[in-house]
Amino acid sequence: MSDASFSTTGRRRQLMSDPSRVRITGPLAAFAAGFAAELSAQGYRLNAAANQLQLLAHLSRWLASRRQDATTLTASVLDEFLNARRAQGYTLWLSSKALTPLVSYFSNVGIAVASAHAVLSPSEALLERYRKYLLDVRGLVATSARGYVDMARAFAVTRVVDGELDWKCLRPENLIQFVLSASRGRSTGSAKLTVTALRSLLIYLHIEGFIAQPLDTAVPSVAGWRLAGLPRALETRDVQRLLAACDRRTHHGQRDFAMLMLLARLGLRAGEVRMLNLDDIDWRAGELVVRGKGQRIERLPLPADVGQALAAYLRRGRPDTAQGRTVFVRTRAPHRALSSGGITEAVAAAASRAGLPHMSAHRLRHTLATQMVRSGVALPEVAQVLRHRRLMTTSIYAKVDREESCRNWPAFTVRPATCVRTTARNSCRMPS
Repeated sequence: MSDASFSTTGRRRQLMSDPSRVRITGPLAAFAAGFAAELSAQGYRLNAAANQLQLLAHLSRWLASRRQDATTLTASVLDEFLNARRAQGYTLWLSSKALTPLVSYFSNVGIAVASAHAVLSPSEALLERYRKYLLDVRGLVATSARGYVDMARAFAVTRVVDGELDWKCLRPENLIQFVLSASRGRSTGSAKLTVTALRSLLIYLHIEGFIAQPLDTAVPSVAGWRLAGLPRALETRDVQRLLAACDRRTHHGQRDFAMLMLLARLGLRAGEVRMLNLDDIDWRAGELVVRGKGQRIERLPLPADVGQALAAYLRRGRPDTAQGRTVFVRTRAPHRALSSGGITEAVAAAASRAGLPHMSAHRLRHTLATQMVRSGVALPEVAQVLRHRRLMTTSIYAKVDREESCRNWPAFTVRPATCVRTTARNSCRMPS
């Protein structure tokens, strides 16, 4: 390629990545400036914003060819547009997910994209009512209710006969057969969750009058004994390798390092890290407010090294366009709050870079507790750090061999809260 051709190609690419150069005609042209400003406010880079505006331009031209405008947009119309885009040979931005920023913007300016009201199947209609029962009557949080519904779905679909739900012929043997089938190939914990969800669904069916007799007691239990297993903990050197796998020269690495420090030093759950809010960090007192399971709110000491990792991320890693007050957000636009799954993925990615086996975020919680016991910390104090409601939950760690050497662990050992709180108050500073 000649220098002139290379220069021309480079200029063309530069123009394509400049949002101000995207020409939009048709009924959606009036929304272009506002949409561009919204993308910029959400932290989209220039090339990503330009791609979104080009998608808007294509949608506007397509609507003009059909003599339609923004008020006619529905989910089915957008599906037709994506089909037309595929037919014209486009290879990018072909899914409904690509239109999410645009649909969200339209909603913000008062143009709601009407959803196509699909007719729910009998099982899905029942599960939707069951979900509302869990939320309104049982008082479950949305994520827990969704988990129950997802696990109950497999059973509900087995009761569909000729397009209708059949509960009159439900017998205990049907429940036993389903549990045996659903538990095959699952872990003990997963199978127990399925049984719990099934019992909950049966209680709801009895309350609503779908079944005459309460059948939840007929659901067989899953064989699994408390304290039968041994928590899998990492060695000290593996924790060090995991932390070193975060490139703290990048925003992404600073965020992941701060999350891993919370998981490894304080034993937080992934969901607790996800819910950590900027207002939950008391820099002067050296404490964190942790929103735990069962909507419990507790205060934990903030060790100096964890505070330093958080301060470094908040100063240099957290984007200025972050949405909301959660501490940890996505590194790619839109910079929304990071999900629990995103935190687990960050741990798994760090483990892969460090050459360690695949692991979840909870593995670091087990590691902290195990090493505390090996260091001679009493179980009640371990329970205090892990915030267990019952000492029985902590007793699984009593099986850890306390004579095993914990080589170099003191750098990561968490002492009882009173000791750590004193250290954090004297050494942790508010980020400037």
